[in-house]
Amino acid sequence: MTSQGGTIPTARGGTILTAVLRSHRRSLLLWALAVSAVAALYTLFYPSIGAEKMEVLLESMPPELVTAMGFDSLATAEGYVTATVYSLLGAVLTLVLAIGLGARLVAGQEEDGTLELELGAPVSRARIYAERLAALWLGVLVLALVLSTALVLLSTTLELGLDPLDVLAASTGLLFFGGALGTVAFSVGAASGRRGPALGTAAALAVVSYVLSYLGPLVKAPWMERLSPFHWYIGAEPLETGFDLPGLALLAALATAAAMGGALAFVRRDVMV
Repeated sequence: MTSQGGTIPTARGGTILTAVLRSHRRSLLLWALAVSAVAALYTLFYPSIGAEKMEVLLESMPPELVTAMGFDSLATAEGYVTATVYSLLGAVLTLVLAIGLGARLVAGQEEDGTLELELGAPVSRARIYAERLAALWLGVLVLALVLSTALVLLSTTLELGLDPLDVLAASTGLLFFGGALGTVAFSVGAASGRRGPALGTAAALAVVSYVLSYLGPLVKAPWMERLSPFHWYIGAEPLETGFDLPGLALLAALATAAAMGGALAFVRRDVMV
């Protein structure tokens, strides 16, 4: 880019990414602590129950509920951690971070006027979009790594026998699941410039995803599970079976489609700041 005074220097690559991560470092730390606490809270509880007590508890529950909620595998350490950490609070916390951050990184900051400095700088919109999206995925990656580390340490201490590679597989699925829905929020926000629709769209997708995954076995409709991003993430039980490549591919395709659609809209529309 040039002017009468000569060439206007452009910002170095990664400047926006670094600035976003720096501004969110405290909140990421708190989210990481929350995820670690959830992993510890549930995992520490398992040895006091044991497989035999868990089986007795499951027998007292309606079989349909046990199947729908995925509780039929609670008697094993892998099934217990999957049902309590990866399917429940661990996933919920990751989604709340990803969707909330995704909705704020463009739409939220456009609404409050703080995006104006970047849009007025000699930096392309495509680069602003890409680096802010990268910050979203790095934030989710931090939670996935913290969760993996906490579970491996807890498994070693409590002798649960969790395979570190399978823990990595489950956390990779969580990364792709949270990242994909966060990307939906990010892309809708970038396309519309409004935080509300971004939050609403991604949250609705998350709820529908959970409902389809849990309702499918109840009504014996496998097609519901096949349409559920949540099922793509956890349906193959990666903590027991390892990496689910088809599920990861579907989540990656969802994230890619959302990111591309949001990018095309963001670089073309009038941004009101």
